Amino acid sequence: MSDTTQNKNEYSASNITVLEGLEAVRVRPAMYIGDVNFRGLHHLVYEVVDNSIDEALAGFCTKIYVSINEDNSITVEDNGRGIPVDMHEKEHRSALEVVMTVLHAGGKFDKGSYKVSGGLHGVGVSCVNALSEHMIVNVFRNGKIYQQEYSKGKPLYDVKTVGDTDKTGTRITFLPDSTIFTTTTYDYNTLLERMRELAYLNKGIDITIEDKRPNGEENQNTPTRQDHFYSEKGLRDFIAYLDENREQLMPEAIYIEGERNGIPIEIAMQYNNTYNENIHSYVNNINTHEGGTHLAGFRSGLTRTLKAYADKSGMLAKAKVDIAGDDFREGLTAIISVKVAEPQFEGQTKTKLGNNEVRGAVDSAVSEMLENYLEEHPNEARTIVEKVILAARARQAARKAREMVQRSNVFSGAGLPGKLADCQDGDPAMCEIYFVEGDSAGGSAKQGRDRRYQAILPLRGKILNVEKAMRHRAFESEEIRNIYTALGVTVGTPEDSQALNLSKLRYHKVIIMTDADVDGAHIDTLMLTFFFRYMPELIENGYVYLATPPLYLVKKGNKSYYCWTEEEREQAMIAVGDKGVHVQRYKGLGEMNPEQLWETTMDPENRQLRQVTIENAASADRVFSMLMGDDVPPRREFIERNATYATIDA
Repeated sequence: MSDTTQNKNEYSASNITVLEGLEAVRVRPAMYIGDVNFRGLHHLVYEVVDNSIDEALAGFCTKIYVSINEDNSITVEDNGRGIPVDMHEKEHRSALEVVMTVLHAGGKFDKGSYKVSGGLHGVGVSCVNALSEHMIVNVFRNGKIYQQEYSKGKPLYDVKTVGDTDKTGTRITFLPDSTIFTTTTYDYNTLLERMRELAYLNKGIDITIEDKRPNGEENQNTPTRQDHFYSEKGLRDFIAYLDENREQLMPEAIYIEGERNGIPIEIAMQYNNTYNENIHSYVNNINTHEGGTHLAGFRSGLTRTLKAYADKSGMLAKAKVDIAGDDFREGLTAIISVKVAEPQFEGQTKTKLGNNEVRGAVDSAVSEMLENYLEEHPNEARTIVEKVILAARARQAARKAREMVQRSNVFSGAGLPGKLADCQDGDPAMCEIYFVEGDSAGGSAKQGRDRRYQAILPLRGKILNVEKAMRHRAFESEEIRNIYTALGVTVGTPEDSQALNLSKLRYHKVIIMTDADVDGAHIDTLMLTFFFRYMPELIENGYVYLATPPLYLVKKGNKSYYCWTEEEREQAMIAVGDKGVHVQRYKGLGEMNPEQLWETTMDPENRQLRQVTIENAASADRVFSMLMGDDVPPRREFIERNATYATIDA
């Protein structure tokens, strides 16, 4: 046996490679974790969990536990090998201390320790340590429990032994630094969806997450929530989860698994009765929502193979219709997961894979395995081709309808919707448009707005539910045509006929303003579904917002208090007392006069806008298909479970 083979699974201080120090992290945290708001806060958890996933990918970890603790700190524990604690030859201190206090230090830089790594963000757990008010690490290794604590990245004492154990693994508990983060309150659902995603992407790993923060005094000693994830079939289970509220066209998802040029490739795909393309791609467990070479390889392999089969079957000639690449992906839900030893990403946030060799590898795997599937499953193959032909016919109708939307020159002003009250400023970065429910509220908004930079477009009733409509129906809808025209955007690029062209976007704040009631919430959901399915680029660029009108006006004498929540109303009643108090419940925006609407909902100095973001595209895909689909029970269950956790951000 060679020395290389013998040492392959050893993991000690010699495997820890130091690249550079940690000094700049606290000075410019956004450079390392994206921002110091909600997203950056949750990114800290992902970095720590990624280390445990790396141990699982290497074959040494089967269980991961995550908890939000009572003080809003986070604990992550795994049953891997445990971070090495022996002395580091170059650093002359414990390898544990090196990993926790030196940026770019860890076993994942040593190819003998980890073949691929999901957590290689150029950040690592040391960055989490630097941005934590307090951190404590326990390592279970060599029959001992080792411990070290840190404050803002600096060790409080040397690594020490604090007990004996018969288990292995690492437990890290950290409290984010409130002097750095604008918010330090974790959202359980956000972490939940990421843990679910990781369980699907890494079959056979047991992941538990719980919230230990008490939910009222009666629950002081019990977790508020606990969820457990384990998947035997991995991506096939993921597809079933995403398509739970859609009618699937095949009994089972098509599953592709193999290795090409040293790149492990796993793909699951299923056609359904919808009209949207829902493809989610991952590299080393990282959601590459901008795609990249692995997605390009999948699309080219899929299109070429299905086109060849459709031609061979004679179905295309009989249908007399021209087929485009988009047609093969309408109504397709697919998960693409590749593992790349040295991924090259475009942009610091790793949203687009750039490795050219991956495209050919994925293309080859899809072509070969899909061709075999089609030959072995003729009934399913025929169903797919029929779906493609239907999509081609619908695409041609949608193109004609879309051209009607885009004929007008929006910059001339002549093509703008008649109901649009435009703003005076010509700089999109300074301008905002309100999509307002109804003519009555629209009239108040037009009178109360600041004409310099605020535009108003009243919506007539509820817009089309695009989740259940073919694309040409959407473009034929007058309300949707007005939205496209008012925004100034066009559809279709040389690379993607359904992509949104934002070069002429007229407003950088697109605000949905509806009544604070059930109908208003429904319109919000219809609008968000439309933006998610037809204009995701608006959301990805941070342009979409929800206005938050107040629920109550509490008045006594010459004192008035606007209240956005029931708790604020109760507090206002304690300020003013019970006698002679008038409480007005706003059922609609039209009940406010222009001055009140401006003061509470439109004035940048006082208003509460909620920015719409997509933390998890796969989860958002499933939620929209559930909320706007035909199946009522899961929608009711979702609302009942999540109503308690809805929040309003200032």
